[in-house]
Amino acid sequence: MFGLKAKKQPDRDTGQGKLFQRLKRGLSRTHSVLFTDVEDLFQGRQTINDEMLETLEDHLLMADVGIQASTDIMDAIRSRIKKDKIDNAADLQALLQNSLHDILKPVEQPLSIPALEKKPYVILMTGVNGVGKTTSIGKIASHLKDQGHSIMLAAGDTFRAAAVEQLQSWGERNNVPVIAQKSGADAAAVIYDALQAARSRSIDVLIADTAGRLHTQDNLMEELKKIRRVINKFDADIEPECLLVLDAGTGQNALVQARQFNEAVGVTGLMLTKLDGTARGGVIFALAKETGIPVRFIGVGEQIDDLQVFNSDDFVTALFADQ
Repeated sequence: MFGLKAKKQPDRDTGQGKLFQRLKRGLSRTHSVLFTDVEDLFQGRQTINDEMLETLEDHLLMADVGIQASTDIMDAIRSRIKKDKIDNAADLQALLQNSLHDILKPVEQPLSIPALEKKPYVILMTGVNGVGKTTSIGKIASHLKDQGHSIMLAAGDTFRAAAVEQLQSWGERNNVPVIAQKSGADAAAVIYDALQAARSRSIDVLIADTAGRLHTQDNLMEELKKIRRVINKFDADIEPECLLVLDAGTGQNALVQARQFNEAVGVTGLMLTKLDGTARGGVIFALAKETGIPVRFIGVGEQIDDLQVFNSDDFVTALFADQ
């Protein structure tokens, strides 16, 4: 009736089914906040009224969907109710599911590694402290290696003493080389050396770590801009994927980070981590609505298989699934 039918959940025992179950578990806290006391609205043949719609909007805000996205969602629902003369509260779920899906679908743009004559393709990993950036690098390296790409890592986080060791550990785990210098070395110089090494070995993808930094730390943001300049100095034709890693648990602050990093270096993709540990996963709708930046990956757990390529259909279906 509304264009988006309830998607059948994948068979639990298939590979796809197991991924979906991980996603559903990862979104369980957000589901709980969004649907506690709301699911009753979707039952029976109650007549839709303003109090119901206000309750639904309150729960969108509590799940950190954000003011702008929540307002747009509710406006779309009210418009559809009026246009199609819908008065059965049980139809609210389909309306909500449609509206959420419509917000996420445009940013569902998986990372695609182009076939380059001059390698490598560069992924520059950015984000504030504590978002799981280095761990995400290891997971992405594994994902791309499984796709058949040769990978090299660059230890550009020279600010944090343990960062180089952590990245080298991921390199050993994935059996990929890591270019590193001593702690405190110039990050741009490390990445320049890694670019030279990757090109000489015809490596497909170079994933460069950078120091975690607050978006308010001007000196570190300037270092990030310097890294971008060094990449283009090495080869003006390189257009790196600037992948910003965000912790879903920070809620609306993730939106502030996305704006600031985008202004500084031009973010081309997002990865939203730690969805399994928060009830604030609704921030993905705010990010999609207010930035339009493609969402490449989501993280729903600590294991290497808990990195998932973002799929809007699966995300919304898992969010609505019975827990």
